[in-house]
Amino acid sequence: MPTVPEGIRIYAISDIHGCADLLQQMFAVIDRDLTTIGSRRAIHVFLGDYIDRGPDSNRTIELLMERGMKHESIFLKGNHEAFLLDVLHAPSQLQDWKQYGGLQTLASYGLRPSLNPDPAEQDELIRRLSQAIPPHQLHFFNNLRARFVCGDFFFVHAGVKPGVALANQQEQDMLWIRDEFLESNKNFGKYIVHGHTPVQQPDIRPNRVNIDTGAYATGNLTLLTLQDDSMIAL
Repeated sequence: MPTVPEGIRIYAISDIHGCADLLQQMFAVIDRDLTTIGSRRAIHVFLGDYIDRGPDSNRTIELLMERGMKHESIFLKGNHEAFLLDVLHAPSQLQDWKQYGGLQTLASYGLRPSLNPDPAEQDELIRRLSQAIPPHQLHFFNNLRARFVCGDFFFVHAGVKPGVALANQQEQDMLWIRDEFLESNKNFGKYIVHGHTPVQQPDIRPNRVNIDTGAYATGNLTLLTLQDDSMIAL
């Protein structure tokens, strides 16, 4: 069984997608659990995709940053955060971002785009978005990590490319990979904790666990707790 180093308890959450209310509920669950932690070190690990699709991306980021000020927290990058950063530099990608739930993110920052904005409106929307996102949030987006390792566990947003050493994984794969990773039964060298591809319930395999339960569509945001060789998904 994969293990976490002695004296550490990890709380992992993935694919919040603007569901700020569900995130607050999970924080309440964690806070109750922290009363049982004793002298152990608690680490919060967030696996990316904090924005898009759901109703309140802006407040979700604020809640995460507030949590990070009070608790040891690791924030990983998801493909949706990567897309946001791309759009801020290339407004023409707004049309593609819409397919990923970008309009909901724009709305959470007080912007109301038309359904089919022309190039001029795209430029104006992204200019206004870059002004609407507070500087501390831009700093947050620009400093997200691609991976985190603790004991026998490797935390990443989407997964890893089979056959490539974990130290040599490319960010593109860690943010976007699906079938090649999901269909692999290989031992990756560490036990992979990931999200990105929605499942009805946490999908626990011998080599990985997927904790993306499609919160924005299902109302179910999963919390994974790791301690010693114990793995509990709520």
